[in-house]
Amino acid sequence: MRPAAASDLPLVSIVVPAYNQGAYLLEAVESALLQDYPRVELIVLDDGSTDATREVLQRFAGRFRFESHPNIGQAATLNKGWRMAKGSILSYLAADDKLVRTAVSTSVSALLEHPDVVMTYGDFDLIDPQSRFIRRVRTPAHDYRRLAVDLVCAPGPGVFFRRTAFEAAGPWNEKLCQIPDFEYWLRLGLQGPFHHIPEVLASYRVHDDSPSFAPVSAARAEEPVTAISAFFASAKLPETIAIRRNHAISNAHVLSARLHLRAARFGVGIGHLYDAFRIWPANLLRWRTIRLLLNTAVNRVGHKLFWRLNRLRVAADRW
Repeated sequence: MRPAAASDLPLVSIVVPAYNQGAYLLEAVESALLQDYPRVELIVLDDGSTDATREVLQRFAGRFRFESHPNIGQAATLNKGWRMAKGSILSYLAADDKLVRTAVSTSVSALLEHPDVVMTYGDFDLIDPQSRFIRRVRTPAHDYRRLAVDLVCAPGPGVFFRRTAFEAAGPWNEKLCQIPDFEYWLRLGLQGPFHHIPEVLASYRVHDDSPSFAPVSAARAEEPVTAISAFFASAKLPETIAIRRNHAISNAHVLSARLHLRAARFGVGIGHLYDAFRIWPANLLRWRTIRLLLNTAVNRVGHKLFWRLNRLRVAADRW
């Protein structure tokens, strides 16, 4: 049951790490400010941006807490924001994404109804650089085995988690730049179950600089292998998960291969595929492996083609 009075509702702290996303930051901030939930603490941290981020934030002076600091990276910025936060429920919003108006209230209701749950997540829409709808992503129900072994990361934008679980799992790994969220969900998932809300809670913006879309450096492309290997070596895992270490490491090599191939480092990418199939030969024939590799070849081109067709459609409508 939800508390009767608004003052009894838990405080929800949303941290927005902003680095050179001034073109989209206004929409992100407004989506947080327009929530229908009465107790939201918004903290925006400018991570050393060199664009118009500071000017955008100055337009909101007095409405929420924001500050700038030299560039320290997304993970370190979020850890700083959550240390500043006062809420018993924590969240974050990328500076180029948006929340739907009911995201906080819906998520808080789910957490109150399921006291054993440590995090909630929902479905989300993909939008283009002009905030036009691309497609809807229906995320699957939580399955820790799929997360830790198959490396299927269901949580996207619009996650909310308990401070107690966050403190038990520890902060985000500040050495990671490509998959700090995924590595954190692995650790947070050991604290309790996640709960999928079958509603759209947010929009994820796809553009040339999106972390899951743009070509990345060689160091960032190696993160799936290094992070998953370290996790299985150090975490106290259920036996049903621990015995599937080779499966997980093989899948991590496939993800690293995908990132290298996307950046045209074909030799390194093929090397990771060789390691993936050497460690777990069955991965060669899995449809998910084949689909991931096919997606690598067409995803970027496909989205760019959609943006162009959408611009042509808008121009035609104006005529």
